[in-house]
Amino acid sequence: MGGSWARLVYCSLRQTMRPTVLLAMTTRWLPMVRLAMAFNKAGFTVVAVCPPRHPLEKTQAARETYTYDSLAPLRSIASAITASRPDLIVPGDDLATMQLHALYEREFNRGGKCSPICCAIERSLGSPSSFPQVYARTGLLEIAQEEGIRIPKTEVLTEVNQLREWGVRTGFPAVLKSNGSSGGEGVRIVHSLEEAERAFRTLQAPPLLARAAKRALVDGDKTLILPALLRRRSGLNVQEYVSGHEATSTVACWQGTVLAGLHFEVLNKTTPTGPASVMHLIDSCEMSTVAEKIVRRLNLSGIIGFDFMLEEQTDNPYLIEVNPRATQVGHLNLGPGRDLPAALYAALTGEVIRVAPKVTENRTIALFPQEWKRNPESPFLQSGYHDVPWEEPELIRAFAPGAGKHAALNFDKERVRALSPIGLPNR
Repeated sequence: MGGSWARLVYCSLRQTMRPTVLLAMTTRWLPMVRLAMAFNKAGFTVVAVCPPRHPLEKTQAARETYTYDSLAPLRSIASAITASRPDLIVPGDDLATMQLHALYEREFNRGGKCSPICCAIERSLGSPSSFPQVYARTGLLEIAQEEGIRIPKTEVLTEVNQLREWGVRTGFPAVLKSNGSSGGEGVRIVHSLEEAERAFRTLQAPPLLARAAKRALVDGDKTLILPALLRRRSGLNVQEYVSGHEATSTVACWQGTVLAGLHFEVLNKTTPTGPASVMHLIDSCEMSTVAEKIVRRLNLSGIIGFDFMLEEQTDNPYLIEVNPRATQVGHLNLGPGRDLPAALYAALTGEVIRVAPKVTENRTIALFPQEWKRNPESPFLQSGYHDVPWEEPELIRAFAPGAGKHAALNFDKERVRALSPIGLPNR
C-alpha cells in the first residue's frame, strides 16, 4: 500500500513539473543551441552536457550545463545523467549517440537494464537492440530494402581492392563515406577509380596528430586525440551515385511511432558535400512512409534524421542515410504535426500537444548563419525566411560578427537596430 501511494505521489509530482531534457553534445554546433531554445519554449527544463565554452552558455535556454570531457566521455555523460535525472536525452551529433550506446552497454553489464542510466537511455533512444543497427550503414539500408524502401546499392569497404572490384561491377561516379562522420566531413563524390583510391586513403587514414593537437588546444575538442595516438582507421562504405537533388527529413518519434516530421528539399549547401544552407518545406507521402517504416522496424524514440536523393527524372526519393540524432532543422516549428519539441513534450507528459504559432508561412528557409556565410548577397536571405535567432543577440555576434552591417539582414530595422553593438549605426 505504501509503495503504491509513493508511486502515485511521484507521478502526480512529475505531472506538475516541467519534464527535463538533457542535450548530449560533443561539439559546439549552433543548431543544438537553437534546439535547446525550442525545447525551452515547448515546456521543457533544458540541461546539457557539452564541451567547455559552448555557445549555449550565451543564452538563457539551459538551466544547467555539465562539462563533456572528450578524454573520459562515458564518465562525463554518466555524471550528467545521474545529476540531472532527465526524462529525455537528445544526442546532438553522431559521436554523442555512439557514446550513449556504449554507456548503455557498460551500465547494462554492470547492473542490468533496470539501472537508472539504462532506463533513461532506453526511454530516450528506443530499443537497445536497434543500437548496433543504426550505425551499420550497409546493414541499415538492407533493412530498408526489406521494408520495400528505395535505396542505392551500398557496400562496406575494408581494403582498396574491394573498391577496384566495385568500379568494375558498378562503375563511377560513386559516393565514399566514412563511419561516424557528420556535416559532410567524411563524404567524397568520386568520378574515376584514381579519384576513388585517393579518397579511400584520405578517409580511412587516422587523424593527424598535429590536427588533433590543434583542435584540442584551439577548440578544446579532444575527440581526435585517442584515434590519432592509436592510429585508429575509419570504416568506409561505397554507395551508388543517384543523379538528382537532395532532400532531408527529421522526425520526432516515441516507442516506434512517428509523432511529428519535417520534410525538405535542399536548395543550397555550404559545400558540395556539406550541410544544407537553404531548404524548401515539402509534403512527401513517400518520405513520411520511409520514416515511419524505419522508426517502427527499429522501435526508435527521440529525434531521427533521414537523408534522400530525389532522382532526376522521376523525383522518386532514394534513402541514402539515417542519422540517429538531432539535425539542424529540429528547432523549427512549422505548424501542426511539424513541431518536434512540442510532440515529444506531449508524449512524455500525456498532455495534448500545445499549439504554438508557426515561425513563418514561408516554405523556403535560409538557415543562419550558414547561408549568410556562404553568400552574403544570396537572394534567399530576402525571398526566404531567414532563420536568425533575434532574441539572442550574443549568439548572433558570436556566429556572424559584423552581420548587422549587412543589407541582407536589414529587412527588419527594429531587430537589426538592437544589434547596433556589432556595427549597425543606431539611426
